[in-house]
This record gives sequence, structure tokens and C-alpha cells, in this order.
Amino acid sequence: MKKKVRWSDGHPVTAKDLEYSYEIIANPKVKTSRYVSSLENIKGIAAYHAGKAKNISGIEMPDGPNGRRIILHFFELRPAMLSAGNVFFWDYAAPYHYLKNIPFDKLVSSPQIRKHPLFFGPYKMDSTVQGQATTWSRNPYYWQGKPNFEHIQMSTISTSSASQAIKSRKFDVANVINMQYAQVKNTKGINIIGNKSTLYSYLSFKVGKWNENTGKNEQYKHAKMDNPALRKAMAYGMNVDQVDQRIFHSLRYRVNSLIPAQFGAYHDKNIPAYSYNPAKANKLLDQAGYKKDKKTGYRLQPNGKKLTINLAVPASSSSAASLWTNYIQQWKKLGLKVRFYTGRPMEFNNWVNAVKASDPGIDVLSNAWEPTGDPLPTVLYGKKMPYNADRFVSPTNNKLLSEIDSKKSFDTNYRIQKMHEWQRWMYDKAYVVLLSGTYSLVALDSKLIGWSLKPSANVWFEAGFSKK
Repeated sequence: MKKKVRWSDGHPVTAKDLEYSYEIIANPKVKTSRYVSSLENIKGIAAYHAGKAKNISGIEMPDGPNGRRIILHFFELRPAMLSAGNVFFWDYAAPYHYLKNIPFDKLVSSPQIRKHPLFFGPYKMDSTVQGQATTWSRNPYYWQGKPNFEHIQMSTISTSSASQAIKSRKFDVANVINMQYAQVKNTKGINIIGNKSTLYSYLSFKVGKWNENTGKNEQYKHAKMDNPALRKAMAYGMNVDQVDQRIFHSLRYRVNSLIPAQFGAYHDKNIPAYSYNPAKANKLLDQAGYKKDKKTGYRLQPNGKKLTINLAVPASSSSAASLWTNYIQQWKKLGLKVRFYTGRPMEFNNWVNAVKASDPGIDVLSNAWEPTGDPLPTVLYGKKMPYNADRFVSPTNNKLLSEIDSKKSFDTNYRIQKMHEWQRWMYDKAYVVLLSGTYSLVALDSKLIGWSLKPSANVWFEAGFSKK
């Protein structure tokens, strides 16, 4: 760590702060989903997580707790470790001097975390109204010097009022909702900048559950959605391109692979997308034995039982209900009875909790992911990963993921080959069906300068207002 890096209370950021962040995510009393099996490549962290050790033996502080270095001891090196933002080590710090007396099971709800957290960035937080707003001022101890803004006020607003807030220039910086772009694009006094993000939306078919005791996903033997023909038919029955063009003004676009194109050669551009094709969808369902009930017109399961598919989507915008009602109507044309789980799009936190808990009432869910750092897909689709919302488990998937991150994969060409094999396998099995990639847009006051979407940009330090 750099010598001048300090917390916003003036205390230096130390080696212990880095080590302590590992204690937090690995301590079972904290109950964080940030602890994933890939971290167990660090020596001693699994024993600490299981309560068999008081500290993590594989984290060394050669200059002592107040030094500026830690050394991590791994069981083996993996290719993903060459990229920042990987799943094998944690690159954040936590202020040990400020949090050390708080029991781990009280940490998340403590006022030190919820109301008065410390930061080592260019600003310190002065106040917060939970879920609504925060206020910030300059961190006098920031290692790079004084940032340009004296104060910052951040507010959370509803998506329905976002465009009006931009048009009235209520904010100097505001995220633009893609489906509202037409309403704000001609607003005077603002500049809109954007780029293609790595974020993609997808449909996820749940075929199992997460076992909290074993820390593993377990696939059911006779899951309702464990039929690739049914999954592919639902994909071919979605008019995604039409929705992207008409509702999102082409600021969403069809993507073909779970490894975004921004990852270069790792992305397989030759995989086709599941484009809208009702005829193909009907043929798949007919061949797989999903016959239509003569009375209702809805399809039955191959065993003759009724088929009702429960769809869980978050109420992420005011149009979520109409957007997904469109897809439900498209599926109805195929004879598939799909309904909203709980009767409507779910409040976001309730949706998160239901997905994490592997709610048995959910059959299909919409989701989104923004991969960063290394393209290794294990974090979302591994057997021991809680983020695997599908809960599917396959020896082939395990083998391919292992090969992608094996010692052989330090050979880039070999890793590219295995990454392509995995993408093709996931396409063929359709446990996850890709929907759309997206542009990320930001509306800026025209007097604001120095704002950049480059990954290396430190916007809150570099940006400011023009004197003109």
C-alpha cells in the first residue's frame, strides 16, 4: 500500500486492515455471499471459515500489523489470478481499529457500517438516510490531494421520475434509463455519454437448490425445467429483438455468448443467438412430448401432468410488469402457461432473498450480470458457487470450468479453446438463455468536465465544474 493512504478519520490504512477484510468475509457469523469456494485456495481460510482456527494461516504480514504489505499463500496458482477482480483473492480493506470491538454477528447491522462508515477515497460520508440519500465532503487525508468538488449529495429516485429529474436538471450527474432515452436526449444544458457495458440480461431455469450445510448446489432428479427442449422453446418464443428496438431504442442489443465480446478472443462470436422463432419452438415442444390439453389449450408435461411455470422477475422499473407480460403472452401462443410468481414482479430485495434461498416455488427467473476482471465463468456457474441461480450441476460443466482455470490454461491458446468449448456447451444445454447486452448512459451537466467512463478513471477526484 502507498505510504500516504489514510482512512477518513486520519488513521493509516495498514496490513491488518487488508487481513481483517478476509476475516470478515470468511467468518461464518457475518453470513456474506462474498465468501465463495475459490477463496479456499488460500491456505487456512477454509479452516477459519469452519471455526477450526482462530486466524487465517495463509495470510502473512511480514512488516507486522501496522506495516503496508500482506503475503497470501495459495495451494496453487491459477490463470485468473493474473487479472484484477478475480475470485481468488479479495482486494479491499476494512478499518480494523474502528471495527475490531464489534462482534462479527453484529457487524453488518452496526452503526459503524450502516451510519458512520470510514473510507480512504477522496470523500468521507457525512450523513445518510437509509435507502434515500447520502451527503459527502472532502476527505482531508486523501493521498492524492484535494478533489474538485467541495460537497456531494447523492439521492436514490424512482425510475418513473428519472427522466423528469434529468430534464429539470435536478442533478449534475444521473444515470439514464435506456427506455427513457428519447425523453431526455434533446435536453438543453446536459451532455449524455455512454459505452457498451459488459452487463447482460438472461433467463435462468432453476433445476435444483443451494445446500447451506454443504456449500454446494444440488440438482433435482426430476426438476420441472430440466428439459433442454422446454428451455430452448421458451427462448425461441421471446421477441427480444422487437423489445430492444421499440422499448429500449436499440440501446439494448442481442448478445450471443456468456463471455461478452469485450473479452476479445475468449468470446466465441460464432455461437448463434436464440432468435424469435415460434415455429421452431412449437416443433421442439411437440417432439419432446409436451402435448396440448384439448380443453385448455395449454401444454402438458410429457408425463401427462399439468404444466404451470412460475416466473420470478424483479420490479426493477415501472414497465417491468408490461415488459414481462409481453413475454408471458408470447409463451401462451406456444401453449405454455407461465405466470408471475407472487402474481406480479417482485420487490427487488424480496426477489434477491427468494433466489438466494432457492425458493421451491420459482421455476424461471430473470437476472443480469456484469462480468469484470477475468472472464472465468466459475463464479456464476460453478458447483460450489451460491451465485449459480440455476442450481444446475454437471460433470461436464465441472470439467470444463476446471480446464479453463488449470495450469495448462496459462497457455492462452489452450484457455481460449476451453472457453469456447464451455460457451458452446452452455448454449446447447440452455440452462441459461441470454437476452440482451446494454449501453450504459450518464447525463452530465454541461458545466461538468473531467468525467470519464474509462476503467482507469478516478472521476470523483478528477472531475469538476468549468469556471466558464
